[in-house]
Amino acid sequence: MTDDTRHAALLERIAAALERLAPPPPAQPDFDTAGAFVWNAATLGFQPVPQVNRVPRALLRGVDGPARQLLDNTRRFANGLPANNALLWGARGMGKSSLVKAVHAEIAGERTGTAGLKLVEIHREDIATLPACLAMLRASPHRFIVFCDDLSFDRDDTSYKSLKAVLDGGIEGRPENVLFYATSNRRHLMPRDMVDNERSTAINPSEAVEEKVSLSDRFGLWLGLHNCSQDDYLAMVESYAAHYGLAIPRDELIRDALEWSITRGGRSGRVAWQFTQDLAGRLGKTLS
Repeated sequence: MTDDTRHAALLERIAAALERLAPPPPAQPDFDTAGAFVWNAATLGFQPVPQVNRVPRALLRGVDGPARQLLDNTRRFANGLPANNALLWGARGMGKSSLVKAVHAEIAGERTGTAGLKLVEIHREDIATLPACLAMLRASPHRFIVFCDDLSFDRDDTSYKSLKAVLDGGIEGRPENVLFYATSNRRHLMPRDMVDNERSTAINPSEAVEEKVSLSDRFGLWLGLHNCSQDDYLAMVESYAAHYGLAIPRDELIRDALEWSITRGGRSGRVAWQFTQDLAGRLGKTLS
């Protein structure tokens, strides 16, 4: 056996060993199995969600304006027309994530034909793998809303730069069949003290602040959901009670709902829903 033959045989054995060590390529996802999925960053795959935890849009009170805008934006996207990434920001418990899920359900229900509108949730801690997620979605005939709930970035967190590039930059850009929706309690996705610190310590304060807050500029649609009034809160409670058939005198319902909000220290859609769950339990009813 010549030296060249021995070298060739050795290279073949090395190549075979490397193939055995290499992880198999991720399986092509089957998006026809469900209407919603959760992105699994560890396996670079999509976990189907058989039943999404959501409420009908008609039950979300006090958010009519943002709901109409998000509904119109999503319908345009589903129909193949230009649409914007959306950032829903504002008070805690006012239904930001509930609105995204409800709008998806409504628009997906309007779709006919083979190409559907899918909802894909990506967790905040997996944002760094968003490019890999989008690469797999790009080849699908379906259209996707990629949704990140409670998106925000803390001091020294640089993953926001990757998100900026994915949303509105890079050579490929965002896939035409993908829209990105996020919810946050912060309008600029950064804590206020972080922005103030950059302004006070940087050589060029305006440039430093611009770098930090420009991420939110990648969202063409900003929808603010703010604290609700007492009337809105009671409208939410009455709407839930009527929808789920909770038989209770109206004056008693209002009295109990107000007392509940006082013990919770505020009024919001989440507080209204928590009161409804308590009321249903006391009445021996299920919320289904």
